[in-house]
Amino acid sequence: MDAALREATRPRAFWWLRVRPSQPLSFFEFWPSWLFYAPVALQWIALSLRYGSPLLLTAANPRIAAGGLCGESKTSILDQVEGEARGWIAPYTSLVTDADPARDLPAAESALERAGLSYPLVGKPDIGCNGTGVRMIRDRASLARFLADYPRGVGVILQEFVPYEGEAGLFYVRLPGESTGRVTSLTLKSAPVVIGDGRSTLEELIRKDPRAGLVPHLYLPRLAGRLADVPATGEAVRLVFVGNHCKGSTFRNGAGEITAALTQVVDSIARAIPEFHFGRIDVRYASLAELRRGRSFRIIEINGAGSEATHIWDPSTRLTDAYAAQFFHYHAAFAIGRANRARGHRPPGIRELLRLWRRQKELMASYPMND
Repeated sequence: MDAALREATRPRAFWWLRVRPSQPLSFFEFWPSWLFYAPVALQWIALSLRYGSPLLLTAANPRIAAGGLCGESKTSILDQVEGEARGWIAPYTSLVTDADPARDLPAAESALERAGLSYPLVGKPDIGCNGTGVRMIRDRASLARFLADYPRGVGVILQEFVPYEGEAGLFYVRLPGESTGRVTSLTLKSAPVVIGDGRSTLEELIRKDPRAGLVPHLYLPRLAGRLADVPATGEAVRLVFVGNHCKGSTFRNGAGEITAALTQVVDSIARAIPEFHFGRIDVRYASLAELRRGRSFRIIEINGAGSEATHIWDPSTRLTDAYAAQFFHYHAAFAIGRANRARGHRPPGIRELLRLWRRQKELMASYPMND
């Protein structure tokens, strides 16, 4: 492995340190995407010139469509996990919605029976991101609603609901040829909750909340049918189900929870995926103590080159540190892609990438609102 490649993917410790006091939001958390990612786009151009291809990062994971940059099937990644590592994945099944909606429920129930799955479940699209279309399915009636709300001819996943309270994103990087990889970022995710006082409506509680009140547009449309409800004193109302920042979940930098034991387990799982070198593994876990030991967690999703180290959305993160993390990971993806290209793996053409991106964009626009 040459020195330049090792330097590109050498772990940095300085950018994840929390140096600011806790606050409801960082000033850049909800900037428009074009504004926040403009420096990242400039880095992308510079890396493209340096490495000779704007799409080289898609070769970081050669067995995943476009390396997981966009348009990849979630089940196609999970299906690749081999051997004992499959035991870490929350069981799932999948199906394609039928042209005749009346056929969906029987088909789904047959698929669930074959997979040995029962309620509650989590339903999600097979192609998509940012938590779009993800819903909790508690019974047969909610399964029927979930399927009816999806467009025809699209893939959906039905996955066992993992009852652990904690949710985390573990970013993994491994150079081709290295015997072990490393966890470069850990994000602890939690759903925002408001507590009833017996007098205020749900909308009033949201608007008064120190964090939710600054971004009410993330919650009010989804909870439109309940905004006039008055939660009882002490009643906790969860505002969103999906663990996604842009859908309203709160993220905290969990870098201090990364241990050798956890890294060893994550590395063994990642290495059970053929040619997987770069991406984020999303899990639900029983407790931080158990997560640090590399125990009592289940994988709910594995993402490739299109994922990011989401600890940057901790409200305490400084803008300079967020960009340092972004630059480090994109540089690592390009460097890994270059190494894989030298091994004979080629990135897809621009036409193929555009086709995948357009397909994903069209699908996401057609999905129902998430829980």
